[in-house]
Amino acid sequence: MRSAPRIQGDFFDETVYGRLLPEEDELLAIRKQIDLSYVEEETADLYSDGGRPAYPASVLFKMLFLEYYANLSDVQVAHQCRYNLLYRAFVGLGIEEQTPDDTTLVVFRRRLGEERFHRLFDRLIAQCQGKGLLQGRLKIVDATHVIARVAIPNTVNLLRQARRRVVRAIEKQEEGLRQDLTSRFSTEGTLHGVPTAAVLQEEVQLSETLVAESQPYGEEVAREVSLLKQILHPQEGDKVVSVVDPEARFGHKSPRKTFVGYKVHVAEDSSELVTSLEVLKGNEHEGHRLPQLLAQEQAKGVCQTALVADGLYNSASNRELITKAGMVGYIPLSKRRIKSRHFRYHPAKDSVVCPAGETSIGSSRQGLGTLYTFSPGQCLSCQEQAGCPSLNGGRVRVYLSDNLREAWAMPSDSLSTIEQERKRIERKFGEAKQWHYLGYARYWGKSKMVIQALMTFFVINAKRIIKLLSGKDNKVAAASAS
Repeated sequence: MRSAPRIQGDFFDETVYGRLLPEEDELLAIRKQIDLSYVEEETADLYSDGGRPAYPASVLFKMLFLEYYANLSDVQVAHQCRYNLLYRAFVGLGIEEQTPDDTTLVVFRRRLGEERFHRLFDRLIAQCQGKGLLQGRLKIVDATHVIARVAIPNTVNLLRQARRRVVRAIEKQEEGLRQDLTSRFSTEGTLHGVPTAAVLQEEVQLSETLVAESQPYGEEVAREVSLLKQILHPQEGDKVVSVVDPEARFGHKSPRKTFVGYKVHVAEDSSELVTSLEVLKGNEHEGHRLPQLLAQEQAKGVCQTALVADGLYNSASNRELITKAGMVGYIPLSKRRIKSRHFRYHPAKDSVVCPAGETSIGSSRQGLGTLYTFSPGQCLSCQEQAGCPSLNGGRVRVYLSDNLREAWAMPSDSLSTIEQERKRIERKFGEAKQWHYLGYARYWGKSKMVIQALMTFFVINAKRIIKLLSGKDNKVAAASAS
């Protein structure tokens, strides 16, 4: 049965809390200035009208909030809330009230699920909009990696672990098959060292046989068999690396540094509030996911006049998408050598000017770009033709892709200025990892990783809201006023 949260504590509670707790504490400011009563509304359908009274959903949610605020586990936050007066006051528990245990928190988090956590996060963003905290000036987009808490086995051990899961799933349906399956498919044991080709071939054959003989069994077995088949026949660039967290993937922090896990892809307003996010597998390219992130922003009515991102988002389709959304896109070009870099593009005249100051006389559409041509008379009499990189057959032809043309249309001074603002999101990622431990996944699986990311940035946003409301960030206030 659903219980209503306490609107106001009794006289004894308020007296004790008032005398012992610091007036300027951040948690108490969050409790006072951010309305989390909507948690009860969003979770109303989870409770029945009968049965034993349950803890108010807002109390349980605030305990989850504390986990990410102070990097606590379910057990630790339940223990802290028994004797920590500050935490009890924040979550809304009276001095003599019983504290929810860690099992209650586990069940509550599972019942909320990924979609409901998204809604709770979006309701906080709606409050920011209502309070006028979003500047609407600049949307900063980027992604950061999160390392999965798994060991990376070699292929032989990975196959053995996957077969062991299949065998256990079959045993649940046919208890008498344990000895036969174990002896036939060698599901026990771990190989140490580098496997030989013969050992690997034997493991593959055993696994293929198990897949073929597992067809008659039910849905749970089919799920484990599907994982084994993904290991046996991986798609290009999508190799399963762990049976413990089968959705984690190899990714790149840099061309030479790899990791196994996920990416958190976020959009941040220039007020330094994260407004939308999604979780990607480690091998997914964040530059290809910009449409999905902007769709979230549009659904919430979060609008900015410009978007800034790094070179991974440098594509004609992304620039077109940004323009259609009514924003100016500030995305640097790739660092590779561009043959036409000595030329300048004039967007007003849709023409190209060469290093000697001559202007193109014509253009023609070709593929995903435009070919600009110069007069042969101009080129043949040009004193700089010997060093011209685009001179061919007596005249200059310069091909600009749509992406390059859009990039050149941006004022270079504006791009360098905006690039400095883009670094704000790097500071946000640093805060998330250093103080709220987003650098590592708390749990296994992408869905739980989504919940971790949402709650981490829920906490960070709440802290940011308090700072903005108190006027302590003068730089952002000045930017908003201008």
